[in-house]
Amino acid sequence: MSQHKFKTTNIKGKEYVMINERIKFFRSEKKYEGWAITTDFTMLDADMCVCVCRIYDAGGQVISVGHAHEDRSSSMINKTSYVENCETSAIGRALGFMGIGVDTSIASAEEVQTAIKKQNMIEKVQKTFDTEPPQDIMQKAIDYIKSSKDKKKAFTSIMGKYEKSLSEKQIEAIKKFVR
Repeated sequence: MSQHKFKTTNIKGKEYVMINERIKFFRSEKKYEGWAITTDFTMLDADMCVCVCRIYDAGGQVISVGHAHEDRSSSMINKTSYVENCETSAIGRALGFMGIGVDTSIASAEEVQTAIKKQNMIEKVQKTFDTEPPQDIMQKAIDYIKSSKDKKKAFTSIMGKYEKSLSEKQIEAIKKFVR
């Protein structure tokens, strides 16, 4: 087994390996010579994407699979690069499942940072709903659903609080953001 020392990033007291470190290791190790990394997008539209990465050994057998999901609206970088970020995360997860760059977590530093930002955004939007009913319920509802991992649960929460304030047409419009 290799004694390679990966560079790490500290996030909230835990060390995480960056995806580029996992890829460099995979490409430089002799035991992975002739292996292949492939990616496919199982969903790709103007707002979000889902990518699957497969790693094949030299004989063409799938050794590892990793998935990733990105929303275009989840960060400033994703506004222009959500597809690239999604692909990179899927590759990092597939390499992580092979044990490359994994000490305490399959998640990479990038994934943890993104998850923290998303959680903070969801909490901020939720506080807005909890503390002061917004003037523009429609836009706040749409933003909340788009930023939520469980869109059906977010929709149910909104309806529980604001259904009486919305017309049928508004409710139908909001439903379009629940996938």
